[in-house]
Amino acid sequence: MKVFFSITLFFISASLLAQVNIFQLVNNAKDELNPVISPDGKTLFVTLANHPENVGGIKDAGDIWVSRWSENNQWSSLVHGGPAINSSDYNAVAGLSADGTALYLLSHYSEGGSARTQGISVSRSTGGGWSRPENISIPYFHNKSAALCGYIQPDRSVFVFSAETYGTRGVDDLYVTLKGNDGKWTEPRNLGSIINTQLQELSPSLSADGRTLYFSTNGRKGNGSFDVYSSTRLDDGWTNWSEPVNLGTTINTSGRDLFYRAYEGFVIFATTENSDGYGDVRMYRSNDPLPEKDSVTTVVQQPVDTTVAFVEISHQPRDDNKIRVYGKVTNARTGEFVNATVTFLAPSLNQETSAVGTSGFVLNIPSSGLYEIKIVAQGFVSALEQLNLNTNEMKELEMNFKLQPIEVGTTVNLKNVLFEQSKTVLLPQSYAELDMVAAFLQANPTVKIELAGHTDNRGIPTQNVKLSQARVDKVKEYLVKKGISKKRISGKGYGGSMPIASNEDAETRQLNRRVEFVIKKL
Repeated sequence: MKVFFSITLFFISASLLAQVNIFQLVNNAKDELNPVISPDGKTLFVTLANHPENVGGIKDAGDIWVSRWSENNQWSSLVHGGPAINSSDYNAVAGLSADGTALYLLSHYSEGGSARTQGISVSRSTGGGWSRPENISIPYFHNKSAALCGYIQPDRSVFVFSAETYGTRGVDDLYVTLKGNDGKWTEPRNLGSIINTQLQELSPSLSADGRTLYFSTNGRKGNGSFDVYSSTRLDDGWTNWSEPVNLGTTINTSGRDLFYRAYEGFVIFATTENSDGYGDVRMYRSNDPLPEKDSVTTVVQQPVDTTVAFVEISHQPRDDNKIRVYGKVTNARTGEFVNATVTFLAPSLNQETSAVGTSGFVLNIPSSGLYEIKIVAQGFVSALEQLNLNTNEMKELEMNFKLQPIEVGTTVNLKNVLFEQSKTVLLPQSYAELDMVAAFLQANPTVKIELAGHTDNRGIPTQNVKLSQARVDKVKEYLVKKGISKKRISGKGYGGSMPIASNEDAETRQLNRRVEFVIKKL
């Protein structure tokens, strides 16, 4: 498919800053994400998605590429960052140490070279490149999102990040973890309801003094699908914030504005406005001259070939009473695209609305309603999600889903299966997900599963084991009534012996009260 793009240089006289697309050799027809500049200002790190030279090729969600400030005062063309810091999964930079010798990466790396979104790692400067990353342990860190967004302070004491995890208020929430004097990181803490909404908060960063938080969200009234906001810490903690303020049209556009970072004298971020249809890197400098408004200079214009998904999304007609929902479905193990059916069900819909795609889905649904979302794909365990919409301002919402492949050892958390407190009585909202489990077992008659029941650690341990076992038995009983042979279902109650979150406060403690199933035999 041919797509024409232009790289533009323009200034806005109504602001104190001038927006400059100075990265003529950096921006291209691919998706530029997560720009980070080194402390000496001479190296720019950019995550480039779906580039054929990425480790994982055109399907690769993002590799780290590097540009350098040259003697003729411009950024060089991007060069791949090399195999040490890149893998076939999503790779991005969280920040650098103040002296520039330590590069912090938004993922864990395995011996085989693959990256996972379950934490951060650090790579050391070798003089001619970067060392193999060393994984950093953060207790109870868990991220269900396909990519991790975050920022680490140059003094390496604070890491703020966005993640979809147990107990998030929306799809992605913002969290913080601190490094103690003993060198160990604290358990992540949610930044609270002043910052986080029922929708997505992404790409956080901090001011040099650590008092001001910058982040992007689609959960507030803004100019586009994602706008950048700022908020100030009102005390020395991390949950008391001023009301977030939109940074205004100087930064925010009708497109997606993400990855905002403030440096001395300038800021950088990525936007889809006036780009080739994907993210382009932009810079604002405080000392640029301010020509007349609407002065626009076209620097480059040429046709390029691209097959990247979602190029057509911004061209679909809008309905003021509807919201455009789009996203992708990926394999939870490999990160590859899955050919899935995504179905939205709600009383406000006259019929089921669904979309099928190997690279993404796009739906237009009423902007108010409680939706049940079913994600189904051959060879994968179906998933059930819920979405509660009540907005007239937001026009676009990105929702990405991960499906577990049908393999021996796959563990599926039945997060919508709930019980009355301290009882074995199933709550009505549990039935939809249990019906999907039954349908999965009916469609895969050779599969055998083991149910696992878990509680938090309060109370008497032996009683917790007894309660979790009784709840497992109740789930098994429900599935058998749906026509599943009891010989295909085993089960065990583990009490509070296998937590996935801290038991120190109520918000995280509830995450440990869960029922899972594990595929034991195909």
